[in-house]
Amino acid sequence: MPDLMPDETPAPPLSESRSVYLRFKRVFGDASATVRPNARKNRAPAGESVPYGLGRDPKGISSVMDGLTNDLGWSGSLAKSDLMLAWREIAGDETAEHSHPTEITDSVLSVQCDSTAWATQLRLMRSMIMTRIANEYPEAGIQSIRFLAPDAPSWKRGSRSIPGRGPRDTYG
Repeated sequence: MPDLMPDETPAPPLSESRSVYLRFKRVFGDASATVRPNARKNRAPAGESVPYGLGRDPKGISSVMDGLTNDLGWSGSLAKSDLMLAWREIAGDETAEHSHPTEITDSVLSVQCDSTAWATQLRLMRSMIMTRIANEYPEAGIQSIRFLAPDAPSWKRGSRSIPGRGPRDTYG
């Protein structure tokens, strides 16, 4: 037994459980004194939501859907379909009665017209229509418009057609 100072009293013997506890505390450290690395902090990270602070208001469904369509790359396709559906507002009521958009291929809008006269009229209105499309539907990426006249009847098929060039006046 080590020498004791005159005013020191010997420590009472420790129980087995107490000695194991103190040994674990010495080896592994004090649980209350250590900070867990994954513990949550009581402070809010910069830019995150704080109760009654900036950024706590819920976002509207339109802003959520706009973000989703931009993230997924759908904005161009949706703008093209909106353009096709809004042809009456773009071209006007009377013009839309005699024409309708058929397809968009390689940033060219194809419009089928009822007659060659309406196709010619729409060709004259091309700059006005392109300006409206560029202002209202920039995501559609339309670079040009092609106005199609109705197809002429084909005499190559049917009961009265013959193979080859057919009868011609050969002048001798």
